[in-house]
Amino acid sequence: MAAGVLSNRVDREDLAAGDHIYSWRAAYLYAHHGIYVGDGMVIHFTRAAGYEIGTGTFLDSFLFSSSSPAAATTCQRCGHLPQGREGVVMSCLDCFLHGGGGSGGLYLFHYAVSPAFFLAKARGGTCTLAASDPGHVVVHRARYLLDKGGFGAYSLFKNNCEDFAIYCKTGLLVQTAFSVGRSGQLASLTAAFSAVASSPLRFLTTSAGGLALVTTGMYCVGRYVSDIGVRRDVIKVPVQTLVVQATPTAMEAEVAAAAGAVGVGASSPAC
Repeated sequence: MAAGVLSNRVDREDLAAGDHIYSWRAAYLYAHHGIYVGDGMVIHFTRAAGYEIGTGTFLDSFLFSSSSPAAATTCQRCGHLPQGREGVVMSCLDCFLHGGGGSGGLYLFHYAVSPAFFLAKARGGTCTLAASDPGHVVVHRARYLLDKGGFGAYSLFKNNCEDFAIYCKTGLLVQTAFSVGRSGQLASLTAAFSAVASSPLRFLTTSAGGLALVTTGMYCVGRYVSDIGVRRDVIKVPVQTLVVQATPTAMEAEVAAAAGAVGVGASSPAC
């Protein structure tokens, strides 16, 4: 347990199909997450090269892509080509680890941890109180989303790589529209800002030690109540239902195409 608190690092040989793994990026600024599906392969969720975290702002230029570094050739093992890779993709462990300037370290995301263990891991995005489903169920979800491409558009705050991995492991989705997704990294960041900027308790003490204690307490509470294993605004959604909800129906596509045709016809001059 002590080793798990200090580090989640894991050797490749110890991986099992259905494990949620991650690799730190940009000098440990953030982590990229995926599901190990066996045979040295990982299924993960990403935006196109250069936009891994998907802010859509100038900040993207300071961060690396989750795809492999730009190269002229395709990976001989997995066929992972960095340019144009987005959505749910599958790549080998080497491409997953070293893509986007990864440090090369492989880490295991822990599930069904105790509250004490969760709070001892001061940095978010490394564990959750939620329980994982069996490995074969996790792999089925990941492969189904890979085949059907039904996890929706990438969003830093609502639908990122950690959200994808947590869904594959638990089948849980957030119901409410006005909240962050399942990502522990974002929940940790939100908790930190809330603890420093919005806690009225910070005015109850003037000492540096007291302020540090209050801020730490608010940070821990914020992380805890935001965890997917504690929140009450989550529901279990079958992967088939998720794909149907995320993919336009054939009728919707036909209606959109017909509307587009009408619009073109209306704007064209009469013959």
